[in-house]
Amino acid sequence: MRIATWNVNSVKQRMPRLLPWLEQRRPDVVCLQETKLTDEAFTSLLAAPLAELGYEVASHGQGQWNGVALLSRVGLADVERGFAGQPDYDGRAEARAISATCGGVRVHSLYVPNGRTPDSDHYVYKLAWLAALGDIVAAGPADAVVCGDVNIAPTDADVFDPAAYAGHTHVTAPERAALAALMDAGLRDVVRDRWPGERVFSYWDYRAGMFHQDLGMRIDLVLASGPVAGRVRAAWIDREARKGKLPSDHAPVIVDLDVAPDGDIGPMVPPPSAPRRGARGVRLPQAR
Repeated sequence: MRIATWNVNSVKQRMPRLLPWLEQRRPDVVCLQETKLTDEAFTSLLAAPLAELGYEVASHGQGQWNGVALLSRVGLADVERGFAGQPDYDGRAEARAISATCGGVRVHSLYVPNGRTPDSDHYVYKLAWLAALGDIVAAGPADAVVCGDVNIAPTDADVFDPAAYAGHTHVTAPERAALAALMDAGLRDVVRDRWPGERVFSYWDYRAGMFHQDLGMRIDLVLASGPVAGRVRAAWIDREARKGKLPSDHAPVIVDLDVAPDGDIGPMVPPPSAPRRGARGVRLPQAR
């Protein structure tokens, strides 16, 4: 079974890329984030072409921002939009989580709150959101994967230069502790397990040539429970999908269970052609 997760940063904008990508990579289960469509609009736009490709679909959207979805060719049972105990932000429910059982595995598609700035109300909300999610994952079932844009780089190895991110979210100790607490339920970071010590990113800012210089961060994760992690035969970043015209600023993460149709490839496919190594002193575009 091939599982993929992709923050598409507007599924409507990414339609010309999403459908050909599904035909090319043929994932059995797809977790989408930042769909930015209501459920009605998502169904109107995508239900028919996805059905032609063999996918059942469940979405949880709100339009303009957020939004998550699950596509499956191996069953889509017990769909849950949001999760028990999921906190609201400023009294408003946000469409950031959807889960279902696909091919015998409980699959969670997540768009974790960004946090905006350390110690802001949104940052506090992010930590509370992750804590509540941890309670759900810890309750089982045993076969589970937590996929999506977690908006946290697990370690300094997951950003091009830790100094560039000082004072920003995604790398702070409380965020990383919250992610570690979630993983304490028995989850494994299967890409990092597969490629220890490698330079692996999944997100590159649109600005300042960050993608072409490979100045990115790894914030899109597939976290698998022990029984599922033991089935992993390949885990990689589909960097090809970040190239070309009108891409998302995120690349898909692909994990193969039991059989790897493309072999044990990775960590990024294709690898960067001109990475900027030793990029000390590079400032993030938002800090300029």
